[in-house]
Amino acid sequence: MIHLYNLSIKNNSMINKKVEKAINGQIQAELYSSYLYLAMSAYCTSLNFKGFAKWLKVQAGEEIKHAMKFYDFLHDRSGQVELLALQKPPVNFTSPTKVFQQAYGHEKKITGMINGLYELAKQEKDYAFEEFLHWFLDEQVEEEAQTYEVASVLEKIGEKGSGIWMLDHQLGERKE
Repeated sequence: MIHLYNLSIKNNSMINKKVEKAINGQIQAELYSSYLYLAMSAYCTSLNFKGFAKWLKVQAGEEIKHAMKFYDFLHDRSGQVELLALQKPPVNFTSPTKVFQQAYGHEKKITGMINGLYELAKQEKDYAFEEFLHWFLDEQVEEEAQTYEVASVLEKIGEKGSGIWMLDHQLGERKE
């Protein structure tokens, strides 16, 4: 009979401290992204753009899922998750167009962070982390494309007239 309390097996896949710190930073960034999109959603709700608000709220949920992927990966590699403080997101965004322009800019920033993590994984020869990041590299292409498309359409149609309401309705059909 094996007595588990007598076993002292060390996990050999422990992650290095530099990578661990970077992943904790990315968890913070992904959670802040969720906060930011939720603030943007609240702003759009205050303007009665319920479709924009829903799209942004769904996006906030996706960002939490991204954070949890990093969280789980860090645990799987015997790393220490450290939940860092989140900055307060802005409250006022001036207009729906500005919201989506900021969202696009934010996604470009996150892409830069993911690229930095990929470079770190290569530098540290952490092949498991490098492989893990492939999903995020692909995801960021999609995230940037989506936010750019909405910002671009809003810039073209303007914020007066029926076009903005049609776009609002269309974005409100986003599935969770």
